[in-house]
Amino acid sequence: MPVTELKALLKHELGDLLFAERTFLKGTRKMAKETSDPVMRERLEAHATETEGQIRRLEEAFRAMGERPKAEKCEAALGLVEEHDSFVSEEEPSKEILEAFDLGSGLRVEHYEIAAYRSAIVLAMSLGQQECAGLLRENLAEEEAMAKFIERSAAKTLKAVGRAVAASQAEESAGATKKSATKKPTAKKSAGSTARKSTASKGTAKKSGGSKTAAKSG
Repeated sequence: MPVTELKALLKHELGDLLFAERTFLKGTRKMAKETSDPVMRERLEAHATETEGQIRRLEEAFRAMGERPKAEKCEAALGLVEEHDSFVSEEEPSKEILEAFDLGSGLRVEHYEIAAYRSAIVLAMSLGQQECAGLLRENLAEEEAMAKFIERSAAKTLKAVGRAVAASQAEESAGATKKSATKKPTAKKSAGSTARKSTASKGTAKKSGGSKTAAKSG
């Protein structure tokens, strides 16, 4: 159905946001499981609960306009989720690197939502849809707060990830050194065996030489 008026456009934007929030809700829960930082995990779990409330507000925003809530497929939301999943499957990151990647992934999601809500609010205000705009502002405030939290926490989280990666690499290096050291006695043993064989050969040669001398003397 062609969109030919602003109210229809606002309805489309609300549907887009409804689809996006439902999609990101699953992603937020997944990210909470992927992080080892208890503070970050707690905040992500809290934001998942906030997102459930945002979905309810979007449904109320539809009704405030006299419309039935209906999600519209949001390609941008699907693209952001696909980007995360592709990185995991194609790059096979360590747990620490995935945590670092999730910071950027989460921030991209928040900024997409912030832009979408701000645009929808301006549209609602231009149509005189005050109740709808008010509900959207509540969602926007939560998204902005989450984006600030990720930005504030990024430096601390990345430092922790860096330490974990360094410790993991040091452990691997120590393991490789230990394994190499374990192999050395085998080399010495081989060298000793060769030396013994050489000594035995010399003894045999000496014995053989002595026999020839005795035979000649007789």
